[in-house]
Amino acid sequence: MSIGFVPCSVIPVYNHEGTVARVLEAVRAAGLPCFLVDDGSRPECARELARLAARTERTRLLRLPENRGKGHAVMVGFEAAAAQGFTHVLQVDADGQHSLEDIPRLIDDARDHPDALVCGRPIFDASMPAVRRYGRYLTHALVWLETLSLDIPDSLCGFRVYPLRAVMKLVREEHIGARMDFDVEILVRLYWRHVPLRWLSTRVVYPLDGISHFRLLRDNARMVGLQLRLLSGMLWRLPALVSRKLA
Repeated sequence: MSIGFVPCSVIPVYNHEGTVARVLEAVRAAGLPCFLVDDGSRPECARELARLAARTERTRLLRLPENRGKGHAVMVGFEAAAAQGFTHVLQVDADGQHSLEDIPRLIDDARDHPDALVCGRPIFDASMPAVRRYGRYLTHALVWLETLSLDIPDSLCGFRVYPLRAVMKLVREEHIGARMDFDVEILVRLYWRHVPLRWLSTRVVYPLDGISHFRLLRDNARMVGLQLRLLSGMLWRLPALVSRKLA
């Protein structure tokens, strides 16, 4: 570990008691301390998280009394990591969709580029539902408009290594969406702040028995609100974005 690079991991968990143990095992195998953030899970999941935290070295369990959303859980993990002196946070979802064998690659790249946000660029297989694929395309197109660039090939993958200094400054100065809008909003706003982005290809699968917490009406309405906020933010940043584009 290089001086000035002290990574850990944050795993937000909401009712993924069947998959979180494997995710935690991969994180710890990579040598990362872990913050498990229980986002108001049901009792079965809460018990599993307590068991894992009790038996797994350098793992801390943070419990939220009610479900507040993935983004809120991740930001609680960020706060705890920053308070303990960590400089970088690997965010990985608890549902097992990410290629956990790629964790060392992301960490090594973040070590080599400590000021950058290192993002997984997903490669999907046939398990991806068609409605998810089309929805991603629409989101990506809006993000390209909001940044006036193609520098963000994927804004939805929650497999990233965040530089905590830049992230904590952002979350303390601006509102960031607390639910399904989190991954998109924090990425666009960090881009607006000139945080370098790096992309590593990684496989993503959709298990047939996987649990989705996406709520069609509520979360689509939330995403519409997010895009309106970002488009509004893009308009007053337009001169700076055009200048950046020309440069």
